[in-house]
Amino acid sequence: MNDNRTLEQITAIFSLLMVIFYLGIGVYLVFFFNLGNLDKPIRVIVGSSFILYGLYRAFRTYFKIVELFFTKNKDED
Repeated sequence: MNDNRTLEQITAIFSLLMVIFYLGIGVYLVFFFNLGNLDKPIRVIVGSSFILYGLYRAFRTYFKIVELFFTKNKDED
């Protein structure tokens, strides 16, 4: 296996963990964060931004994982 491809696979797995992080923080801010430090509209705006960015990264990460793990490497022909 190519070292560069292995590094890209590790990066793709890390990206998947970051997707979970962004979506988790967004959902937490929008639905579960009830401390008095932030106003509700600000929490919803910031949380929604995290959720939208997490969905964007999920979309990109999905195609990267399919490319790296489920397609044949061109160098192995």
